[in-house]
Amino acid sequence: MKKGNPVALLPIAVFLILYLGLGLLFEYGMKIPMGFYNIPIVIAFLAAIFVACLQNRKVSFEEKLAIMGQGVGDKNIITMLLIFLTAGAFVGVVGRSSAQSVAYFMLERIPARFAVAVLFVVACFVSTAMGTSVGTITLIAPIAVEVAQASSFPAALCVGTVVGGAMFGDNLSFISDTTIAACNGQGCAMKDKFRGNFFIALPAALGTLVMILLMTMGHDTAITIHEYNLIQILPYVLVLLGGIAGINVFLVLIIGIVSGSVIMLATGQCAATDLLASMGAGAAGMFETSMVAILVAAMCSLIRVYGGFEALLYGIRRLFRGKKGGQLGMGLLVGAMDIATANNTVAIVMANPIAAEMRQEYGISSRRAACLLDTFSCIFQGIIPYGAQMLVAISAAAEMGAALPAFQIMRYLFYPYLLAVSSLAAIFLIREKS
Repeated sequence: MKKGNPVALLPIAVFLILYLGLGLLFEYGMKIPMGFYNIPIVIAFLAAIFVACLQNRKVSFEEKLAIMGQGVGDKNIITMLLIFLTAGAFVGVVGRSSAQSVAYFMLERIPARFAVAVLFVVACFVSTAMGTSVGTITLIAPIAVEVAQASSFPAALCVGTVVGGAMFGDNLSFISDTTIAACNGQGCAMKDKFRGNFFIALPAALGTLVMILLMTMGHDTAITIHEYNLIQILPYVLVLLGGIAGINVFLVLIIGIVSGSVIMLATGQCAATDLLASMGAGAAGMFETSMVAILVAAMCSLIRVYGGFEALLYGIRRLFRGKKGGQLGMGLLVGAMDIATANNTVAIVMANPIAAEMRQEYGISSRRAACLLDTFSCIFQGIIPYGAQMLVAISAAAEMGAALPAFQIMRYLFYPYLLAVSSLAAIFLIREKS
């Protein structure tokens, strides 16, 4: 196996120093309120790409542009961008009033102390049916913000709960890109991977639910129920039913856009020109999120060509010994790939070849390998502050009037943290047959 070029990983280090380092300095060193929220993530990635372009003088700048173009043109990146824009248009059409109606309707019929727990269960259910965490967060995060604003629960808790529930389905769903990539890469049947994965994810989900209930049941919740329009709930109901039925995420969002447009026009809440303007504003609101996806793809394509990922894989393979060590190494391998790419599907695809070799070398079953790749990629993807899930959650919260920095939400990502504990327990406490 090639040793690769560790220096090629320098752009990732530059980004982490700029984004995390300055964020920590502003937030805790200089005591600047919302310090992390003031760090322009797009500028941090631009600086990292600039460093990547200065590396490897054997490759001309024109060739580097072509390499970055190929990375941006990847199917997964294009799909992600289309989901971002369609989801933004949906949020722009239904507006804040629809999310408020859903939140008030739910709070009026459910004891307030169970509201956050219900958000988690709904997010788990919808993401499993839809197979997309980003789509789930887009749909439910606005409702979570309204639940927080109508009650005394912290907005970061409500949004973080939705992000955790969305990662549950991203990990388990049969139609999730991560499930398909892991199973195909390791030669494992989806039903076998689901069985093994379910008993890793379920304890983490139950533990998350218990933690949420313990945090919220004793909470002195002051609920303010305002007037709401039941017909405005219809777009969300249709979207949730479509997700539960397993309909393609694009079709689900289009159904929401069309139904929301008809309701807004039929009830006279806005004119056609205003509706189109709102739709455009919603899509434009996803600009930063889309740019981050593009910049990450461009940067990672250069790092891959320079041999940075080969160096990462080489180091991990040499470090871990034994069957349990091999499983842990496999999990950290895909985790490192996810930190580098900020895309769990891409991370699995990149880690698949070396994971297949490790599986044979360490005597790990294909089912366990697929489980570990999918689970650890979702753990890291659900936590990193520059991942699509976190960025969409922040954007959705901002659209609803709640400015939430990533590190404030990260305090309440109970499910990814407990999933990491559950995964380590499966590696070191549960014997896996070859």
